Amino acid sequence: MAGSIKAYREFWPFYLEEHSKPSTRTIHFIGTALVFAVLIAAIATRVWWLLLLMPVAGYGFAWFSHFFVEHNRPATFTYPVWSLFSDFRMFFVWLSGGLDGELKKYNIVARA
Repeated sequence: MAGSIKAYREFWPFYLEEHSKPSTRTIHFIGTALVFAVLIAAIATRVWWLLLLMPVAGYGFAWFSHFFVEHNRPATFTYPVWSLFSDFRMFFVWLSGGLDGELKKYNIVARA
């Protein structure tokens, strides 16, 4: 399915499935939170080169979780824009307390 998704509404459940393990989602959450922390730090200090650390924090944590925890290929490699959007979506849905509902909606359960 990974190479045949044509609409974002099909991609979101696929993205959630690719993040089925709670530890994968936690590592993603940490990386995304660091992205925002780096952005805030760069704005607050006006040290603009810090912005170069944003993709390192975001993708570094995410890719680590896929390769070493989830044992799958990051969706970023096939769907870079949808994947980036979905990472932020997952982050904010989790912050708002709605991620469990999204996982249940699509029958996503943690893989062994």
